[in-house]
Amino acid sequence: MIIFPAIDLYDKKAVRLFKGDYKQMTVYSENPPEIAMDFAKSGATHIHIVDLEGAKDGTTPNLEVVKEIKKTSGLFCEIGGGIRDMDTIKKYVDAGIDRVILGTAAVENEEFVKEAVKMYGDKIAIGADIKDGYVAIKGWVEKSGYECFEFCEKMQRIGVKTLICTDISKDGAMMGTNHGLYRDLSEKFDMQIVASGGVSSIDDVKKLSDLGIYGAIIGKAYYTKAISLKEAIEVAK
Repeated sequence: MIIFPAIDLYDKKAVRLFKGDYKQMTVYSENPPEIAMDFAKSGATHIHIVDLEGAKDGTTPNLEVVKEIKKTSGLFCEIGGGIRDMDTIKKYVDAGIDRVILGTAAVENEEFVKEAVKMYGDKIAIGADIKDGYVAIKGWVEKSGYECFEFCEKMQRIGVKTLICTDISKDGAMMGTNHGLYRDLSEKFDMQIVASGGVSSIDDVKKLSDLGIYGAIIGKAYYTKAISLKEAIEVAK
């Protein structure tokens, strides 16, 4: 299992939200590329980046920071947050980003997902953010009409290879992750499943790794030092 330490960007700073609430934001660093270097030193091979400003308004206000993260760390970088058109995908891919995550746009525009997958293949991932069993959109502030598994099935049919699934109720809460959800996803679908939200202990990492899923995102637990990234990477292997 691959460990994806996370950098959430807002106003060019590394921050974390509590359960996706923009009003409950903690700034952890004013130098995100420095954090990426620390990830690399700890043995990380991949980084999960979210542009929180982009998630709200569909722009790329942190593009230069994202480029710097990729350049200084040299790690595999995936990014999500407000990617709603082919131009934005191209911008990130041209900047050397390895994988682009579609969230709101995937829910609202099936044709866009088809076009993106056709053009960029496995460089396209889908972010399914789950709230009360349904997929949430627009920076988690709205609930769509899609039930979780129904949406995932649709994405698999289109040809999506990687699915990043977040249980919003667990995100940033440091109360453990939703192992049942990831077990069900891994049993039902052939996509690469990435667990996100609430991975807050080495035990969480062990349990997810035992499920045989593709990856797990570690966010707040890294910043609060609840998890040693180095140890998590070793356990995940």
